[in-house]
Amino acid sequence: MFRFIILALSTLGLVSAGCDNSCSGHGTCNAKTKCTCYDNWGLGLAHDTGDCSQRICPYEFAWVDTPDKFGNHHKYAECAAKGICNRNTGECECFPGYEGKGCQRTTCPNDCSGHGICTYIENMAYAAVPMDAGNGYYLNQDPVTFPYYYWDLTKTRGCVCDPEYADVDCSKRMCPYGTDVMDIRNNMLAAAKYQTQKLEFVADSMSGFTLNGQTFALTFKSKLNETFTTIPIVFDNTAGGFHDFLIDIQLALESLPNNVIDKVEVQGSSLGSSWGSSQTYSTFVNISFVGNNVQGPQHLLTVKSIVCGDGCTPKLTGLELAPKSQNVTEVVLSDFNSFECGRRGKCDYTTGLCSCFHGYTGSNCNTITALV
Repeated sequence: MFRFIILALSTLGLVSAGCDNSCSGHGTCNAKTKCTCYDNWGLGLAHDTGDCSQRICPYEFAWVDTPDKFGNHHKYAECAAKGICNRNTGECECFPGYEGKGCQRTTCPNDCSGHGICTYIENMAYAAVPMDAGNGYYLNQDPVTFPYYYWDLTKTRGCVCDPEYADVDCSKRMCPYGTDVMDIRNNMLAAAKYQTQKLEFVADSMSGFTLNGQTFALTFKSKLNETFTTIPIVFDNTAGGFHDFLIDIQLALESLPNNVIDKVEVQGSSLGSSWGSSQTYSTFVNISFVGNNVQGPQHLLTVKSIVCGDGCTPKLTGLELAPKSQNVTEVVLSDFNSFECGRRGKCDYTTGLCSCFHGYTGSNCNTITALV
């Protein structure tokens, strides 16, 4: 009996010594005295099974790595090769500029300084307004984005600044833009041209080729990325109401806050359809930006033609427009330019105010006070 007890204890000792530290409770010991670790457990940089005593951190596409024999880059790497794995917690301690599980995405500079949002590269929109992108479709009233297929999809991010803020970290206040009053045109004898935008309204057949009585609005985006939308405008291209309709558009634009559009001139015309003289097929409205605050090229207007019902502002019935119709185009280029502080002053990026050079004044330094 004594010999049996000694043999049993010896056998237990051999079994317990079969796998190091009994796989630390994070794996199973196989017949070859080797630990088969549970997920996310291992040992060392090589992640050998060992005694399964250390955590393995999340893997993501590497920001920078050496190529394999096929020349492939950006393979999976622990902490995306931009952080150190904490073997006790299994969490990546990312280097500055990187964050997230496995350090898989970039941070935004200075967290966009509290004046912007941090956006993935694939979500960044083209052009200031949809119409600037050249798509010209009535139904597309959202910023234009493009499919993005590169390796840093859902990884690289940047700042999209709030209105009146700019630079890569949105830390600087923008200053007013204006024309350089001392700029010389090629032909000073010819009258200066103002930018003119043409709005085309094409009624859909479902509306009986008439838009009369329906309401829409116009949205203007300034050079400081401020967005302003007019009050509802009632569409009326009848013989007796078309002139008032053009005046309503002018007043709506000139009534926008902060005198952002100080003066416009509005003209228009209608083309009769084959459905009768009382109905029209296309209506054209030309808007010329002639005020001091809007000299030079401006962003194209956006026609708010979708329904905006209860709880929405401005409340609109919308326009039943023909699909895929070009509705806003630039038909006259401006002879004026548009520069920060009118190119006749320095911008104080802390306050967003122009410090005009001697002899110039105004919010955008485009008023001459003295001729030298």
